[in-house]
Amino acid sequence: MMTTHGTTPKLCLATGMGYPISTEEQIPLIRKAGFDGIFTGWSKDAPIGHWASIIRDQGMLYQSLHAPFGHVDQMWEAGEMGDEVADELCACLEDCARHQIPLMVAHAFIGFDKHTPGDIGVERFSWVARRAEQVGVKLALENTEGEEYLERLMCAFRGNPAVGFCIDTGHEMCYNRSKDMIGKYSGRVIATHFNDNVGITDENNITWLDDAHLLPFDGIADWKGIIRRLKKAGYEGSLTFELTSLNKPDRHTHDGYANWSFEEYLAQAYARAKRIQDLWTNTQAE
Repeated sequence: MMTTHGTTPKLCLATGMGYPISTEEQIPLIRKAGFDGIFTGWSKDAPIGHWASIIRDQGMLYQSLHAPFGHVDQMWEAGEMGDEVADELCACLEDCARHQIPLMVAHAFIGFDKHTPGDIGVERFSWVARRAEQVGVKLALENTEGEEYLERLMCAFRGNPAVGFCIDTGHEMCYNRSKDMIGKYSGRVIATHFNDNVGITDENNITWLDDAHLLPFDGIADWKGIIRRLKKAGYEGSLTFELTSLNKPDRHTHDGYANWSFEEYLAQAYARAKRIQDLWTNTQAE
């Protein structure tokens, strides 16, 4: 993992952002906007090697792959599907290793209706952690819904150098009720997904609709506080952003982006990223 100790951290951005533009076309535009690196999603059919070649031709860092998460709840259930999901996570790790991508981000769970992380999930994630060690890739577990599942895994893998924590700043505000997840996993933060939102809109019914992934400074996130907490936790990686230009169903948080071209959106994303990079330079740890 690229370190930023004593240096200015690199700025990385996820592809996608809600625009109907291919990843191949997005990469040089993201570079032109000023970003240093990129992360992408993964599927068994994704041309990761092709994307890696374009990213490196642009002089950029392929910061991470984001593993699929649509069925990750099955990791915690008996049956063949859970084994298939574990195999999929291992295949993603192998693509990371094959294409010199140092990090894979994975969710511990998906869903709001279950809260009982059992042994079978820990066993399956242990297979994945062992594969990460074998291929020399870091596994970063992200804070999402199902906070109990993340906690169970972070306890199980305490001291495992292949496993760390990815802080999603928006998820912390909506899914984790603004608990200090960075402090909770201090010393183990190895990745960031920076994004903003407007917090919880219904305390009695938290849903994915609050997970807005707004541009930084368009929501209620305390960015100076986030940077202080990351510094206190010893974080030394890139500042990586996971954003979208699109509203969730029946929401209007992103209306202000509606008329922006992809290039205009990237310019705004980079300007916000630079503000956070400057905060990093000028903010002391708590």
